[in-house]
Amino acid sequence: MATLYTQQSNNILKTFVLMSAFAIMVIAVCYFIAVYFGNPIILYIGAGLAIVSSFGSYWYSDKLVLRMTNAKPVTKEQAPELYNIVENLSITAGLPMPRVFIVQDSAPNAFATGRDPEHAVVAVTSGLLEILDRNELEGVVAHELAHVGNRDMLVMTVAVVLAGFIAIVADILTRSLIFGGNNNRDRHPAFLIIGVIGIILAPIAAKMIQLAISRKREYLADATGALLTRYPEGLASALEKISGRAQPMKKASHATAHLFISDPFQEKEQGIMKKIGGLFQTHPPASDRIAKLREMSR
Repeated sequence: MATLYTQQSNNILKTFVLMSAFAIMVIAVCYFIAVYFGNPIILYIGAGLAIVSSFGSYWYSDKLVLRMTNAKPVTKEQAPELYNIVENLSITAGLPMPRVFIVQDSAPNAFATGRDPEHAVVAVTSGLLEILDRNELEGVVAHELAHVGNRDMLVMTVAVVLAGFIAIVADILTRSLIFGGNNNRDRHPAFLIIGVIGIILAPIAAKMIQLAISRKREYLADATGALLTRYPEGLASALEKISGRAQPMKKASHATAHLFISDPFQEKEQGIMKKIGGLFQTHPPASDRIAKLREMSR
């Protein structure tokens, strides 16, 4: 049976592998641009930005996520039930009390962020608070605290910044090739071809980074959250309500989608389109998660 700390070491290692792979990718792209323009300064600037972005994503990614989602901190007086649930479950899990945030959005959802348990944040939407009862809300909070304990949020949050930076590099590469001039194209046709391939592959690479954050982490967080509350039906019922609403978030971003307990772009899909779309989703199907949770209750 999975425990709260099952994947800590694995996720810490995965984070630094991800950061290293990202830095190598950006430096390689900048190298091609530098050769294409015959200007080595471009390579030095690119290498510097890659290193700064990698370490910056580790230290400041939680602040960027909170800003991107427009999450606001709340006190115990402002949201007593939510605050008490987070506090009680944190004690049960043996974790420091995280900061509590609310996103003003009618779509029911939640996420956790922060580089470690000492700097953790648990955020829920106002829509989630409206439709869930206490047992269901406990299930959702326990799921997010499981991500905190497993250090899932470290690799998940770093991926937000790195995927976004890859998109920026792809845009710079596109502009470089468009406005680089015919002379550069004639002198370096091979680099032009490589650049076009880079433009095509960069967004795909950004998506693959998010998908590399295995969807198994959601199943593990579900199971661990259920162990914390000792009531799997609470989270199963919450996921049922969340998926049943099928309402996209106002501040939804593809960069942060994998952080949430449920896909913030979720819409009701039917038949084969649901199966095809599921291949590219950052979350496993809600029906599968619900079924696994209810098996734990038997």
